[in-house]
Amino acid sequence: MDEAVSQAERADVALLTGPEAAEILQAALAVEGATLGPWRVHTVHHRPGAGVTVGYTVRSRGAGPDDYLCATTGRVTAEPGEGLVRLENGRSVVHVWRHPADPELPALADACSPSGLARRLRLPDAPAVELLAYRPLRRAVVRARGAELPDGEVYAKVVRPKTLRDLEARHRMLTAAGVPAPAVLHADDDGLLVIRAGTGTSLAADLARGMGTARARAVLEDVVAVLDRLPQEALGLPRRPAWAERARHYAHAASVVLPEHSERIAALAEGVAAALDRTDPGPLVPSHGDLYEANLLMTDGRVSTLLDVDALGPGHRVDDLACLLAHVSVLPHLAPLTYPEVPAVLRTWTEMCAEWVDPGALHARAAGVVLSLVAGARRGGATDWRADAEGRLAEAARWLTGA
Repeated sequence: MDEAVSQAERADVALLTGPEAAEILQAALAVEGATLGPWRVHTVHHRPGAGVTVGYTVRSRGAGPDDYLCATTGRVTAEPGEGLVRLENGRSVVHVWRHPADPELPALADACSPSGLARRLRLPDAPAVELLAYRPLRRAVVRARGAELPDGEVYAKVVRPKTLRDLEARHRMLTAAGVPAPAVLHADDDGLLVIRAGTGTSLAADLARGMGTARARAVLEDVVAVLDRLPQEALGLPRRPAWAERARHYAHAASVVLPEHSERIAALAEGVAAALDRTDPGPLVPSHGDLYEANLLMTDGRVSTLLDVDALGPGHRVDDLACLLAHVSVLPHLAPLTYPEVPAVLRTWTEMCAEWVDPGALHARAAGVVLSLVAGARRGGATDWRADAEGRLAEAARWLTGA
């Protein structure tokens, strides 16, 4: 990522999070005859080289209660029209929409609407729906609850239409192989995939409670046993670059969030790239691609559901292990009072992983994953995000040096 792009995207972040954002929001609301009232930045999403998207909670006079608006400098393929406004200030093109009318996720409006989802699933009564995750222009996850639903609860994943069938195929491939991934219940070509709810509680909850050495070893051994069950058929899927293999890319995002540390961040990215060149990642095997504690549901210390299988495909075992270790290592920075026992578990797991894969590759790739998480520390409404981001940056350096 060259410096010109970095500077442009830093300017985009400043534009969409600073005072000028009010002018953008007002211009967008004026198209529908509303005026801007109180507003605040809720979330900032930055995809290096692909633009910046910011979500806002907005009180728009003349348009009812609080709304959620999104503004992006990223690429939007939909034409401006009802629900989508295109603005230009001479340097940046900004598109603005009111959630859930995401221009790249046409199924999102129905997924977020009890009546819309009931119509899609042919339910006699509208379920209760809750938006759990939303990455504008990319994907969303909605939980639906109702007596007519399997187990009383299902999850609707909303993706870009062109990726829907690939995601569906991954879920079906895993369930056919006996891997505990959620089964597909419904799929629509406009990007709606409805899956069964997983069983168990997040591994993060186990980490928060703490676990002794024996239990920690047993848990990781079971996680690896699930990885061993991933079907060989996955080797025929397209390979996605591992997180660490895009260290320079994520360093750019980190530098936008922490510009005062840009030289340190660039040096870390170069260090990761150099370490990847001189270490052995091992053979290509079926890989989850985004293995971390939130994607592992546990029951009695064993994996009962494997979530978020979008990146299933050929990869290196070291990357799945490094991804898990890296995410666990930042939990104390995210919520230090919640995860006081994590360092002890992390030491045990790191020692175990180092027996299975090249330790140098493990540390370098964990460093790359942590670097990819630095920008995500900037969360809407959080006042202490900078300490979290700097803690993650220090964690990446520790992984790289093996400290």
